[in-house]
Amino acid sequence: MDISDASRTTTQTVTDYDRAKEVQAFDDSKAGVKGLVDAGIVNIPRIFIRPPEELVEELTSHQTNFQVPVIDLDGVRGNKLEEIVDQVRAAAETWGFFQVVNHGIPLNVLEEMIEGIRKFNEQDVELKKEFYTRDQTRNVRFNSNFDLHYSRTANWRDTLTISTVASTNLDPNEYPEVCRHWACYHKFK
Repeated sequence: MDISDASRTTTQTVTDYDRAKEVQAFDDSKAGVKGLVDAGIVNIPRIFIRPPEELVEELTSHQTNFQVPVIDLDGVRGNKLEEIVDQVRAAAETWGFFQVVNHGIPLNVLEEMIEGIRKFNEQDVELKKEFYTRDQTRNVRFNSNFDLHYSRTANWRDTLTISTVASTNLDPNEYPEVCRHWACYHKFK
């Protein structure tokens, strides 16, 4: 995959296509999907295009009444803990995601976090590359598609993960500079 020259297009036959090579080239670029857009790509790389048989399956499905599961954390510290855990498990297994309400995080904190992530994604790709890794032991990591090397189709997403699970002694200097203020302020507050 060549993301440096968006004006060049190539035509590949099905037999010429090497998905593993394209995935590795994308991962090695450490630019993520935002990097593809910033480089001016004109065609979506094949690793992001779902096979026609998957699309046909979805188009023939007649599910029309979708509602994202909502998990209400009110009572999580009381007698509803087991019920809430069961709801999270069911939503995660069935949908893969859910909305959480009554979590106690003030709206301004959520807005600041979103702004920090926006600033991270909008900065120069060379700065983001410092954080690009697939090493799950690192507390701060940026990558595209945690399952990139083994999924059938890559998702069009980049992720910045700041994890305090492995260590409660995270050095604030490990955070990306553009989101260090909000991350450190709320972590150590």
